[in-house]
Parts: sequence; structure tokens; C-alpha cells
Amino acid sequence: MQLDYDALAALAAILRTGSFDGAAAELGLTQPAISLRIKTLEDRVGAILIRRGRPCTATPTGARLNRHAEEVGLLEKTLTADLGGLLPDRDRPLRLAINADSLATWVLPALAEVEGFRYDITVDDQDHSADWLRRGEVSAAITAHGAPIPGCDATPLGALGYAATCAPGFAARWFAQGVTPEALHRAPCLAFDRKDRLQHAWAASALGLRVALPQHYLPTAQGFVEAAMMGLGWGMNPVAIAAPMLADGRLVELIPDHRISTPLYWQVSRQTAAALDPLTKGLRRAARKILEEPGMT
Repeated sequence: MQLDYDALAALAAILRTGSFDGAAAELGLTQPAISLRIKTLEDRVGAILIRRGRPCTATPTGARLNRHAEEVGLLEKTLTADLGGLLPDRDRPLRLAINADSLATWVLPALAEVEGFRYDITVDDQDHSADWLRRGEVSAAITAHGAPIPGCDATPLGALGYAATCAPGFAARWFAQGVTPEALHRAPCLAFDRKDRLQHAWAASALGLRVALPQHYLPTAQGFVEAAMMGLGWGMNPVAIAAPMLADGRLVELIPDHRISTPLYWQVSRQTAAALDPLTKGLRRAARKILEEPGMT
């Protein structure tokens, strides 16, 4: 099937901006011209590509076509470099799925170091970020899944270490008799969102059994640490963030040195692996500075 890449550019712009008007402004066209391009493309592929709303979102077919357009742009970027800059660079944003703790601890320096990309980052739990790759909505992801997703290459990065932490006063109030199933069942804990199972994993590791945990949901990595220091609850904080607070006593560990780690992998579509090689190398360099060797606690 031969596709109209101007129409694909319109599709990508709608998904970036969330509206037909936003896409028109970005591309320097009228809103009717954008609508016509999308209608023509939908007729061509025989499927609806955009869910109209605020914001507009992609259908599964629309997401796959958008990823195709992104991959073509990355391949053109590689070809441009190979041909000494003779071809135009379409400069499409690179869509990535990355977990919040990686963004907060080690990923941003790598993104800043590598030139030539604009980023469109989706934040999701490391146990679920691979789903974005499977659906064709991103070109690469940082994930806890080591087995390569079909059509992708997986690069091990290391493991992000976590400590179960809380404020000293919180520990005195809720864990005066130690970390017991009863205490964990009563003491409020912090979770990033409903996908976040790190607290449950730590409790099972510490006690050898599953415990129902009362939870606050707080989707911010830095706010997570601050909430723990304020006594809102206990939670699993990356050691890379919590270390200074543990050192000066603003935080304490529920069980000293009983830590867990999450292995992380960089999964990238093979079609764009060559174009993304500078970013892959940058992420590996940044990971070596912060992440542990897999298996360490």
C-alpha cells in the first residue's frame, strides 16, 4: 500500500497537539485541509484513525500508522547522515515510554547529551511500558521485561535499587513493635499509581507473605520522597534519590538494608535501532553511573 506522507504528517500533528486546529497551526495549513488529509488517509486504509475528542487520540490503526511515520523519519535521519546531509530531515518527535523513577534519577542527562532528536515521552510503570511498544505507539521503551518484544532488540541497562523508607516519627508511630503483617496492614503506604506493585513486592520479600496495604496514590517521583519525609506514608524510594535523606536522618528504612531492585532494559524497534544507536549508547553510559549490577540489593 502506498501512503501519502503529507497525510501521515497531519495524523502525527493531530496526535502531538491533540486537535485538528493545533495540527493546522503547526503545519501552516487550514483546519479543512487537515480534515481532508485525514479523511483521504482513512479512506485509503479503510479504517478510522482518529478518535475525535479533547484531546483527539489514535485508534489502534492510527497509532500503528503514526509509528510507521516516525520510523520512516528515523530511517531518513540515518540516510541523511550516510549521505552527508544531502537529504532533508523531517525531524519528527521520537516517542518513548519511560518509567517515572528512571526519568527522575538517570535518564534526563542521556536525553540532553544526544543531539538530533525531539522527544515525546509517555510515563508508565516499568512493568507496563513494554505494552506501548507492543501496541506500536512508541519506537522504544525502558522496561522491566528482558525478553525482546517481537520486532525489537533488548539491551540490559542494570537495576534500579529501592529502599522502603519513611519519616522517623512515622516509624515510631506505626512500627514501634517492628515490621509485622499487622503493622503493614494498618500503616498507610505510598504508591505511584494503581500499577505500582513495588510496595507489595518489598513486603512479600521482607515477610515471606502477601499483605493488603492501605495506599495513597501519588504520581510524582520527587513528591513521593517529600511525602515520605512529611509522614504521609511509607514507600519504595530509589536509593539514588533517598540516599541523602537517609544519611541525614530525614528518612529511615523500615528494615535497614533490606532492599529490592528492578532490572531495566532498553527495548527498541529493529527498524529504527540504527537511527537510535546514539541514544542507546547515551542511555547505557548514563545507566552505568546510577544503576546497580542485576541481582544486587
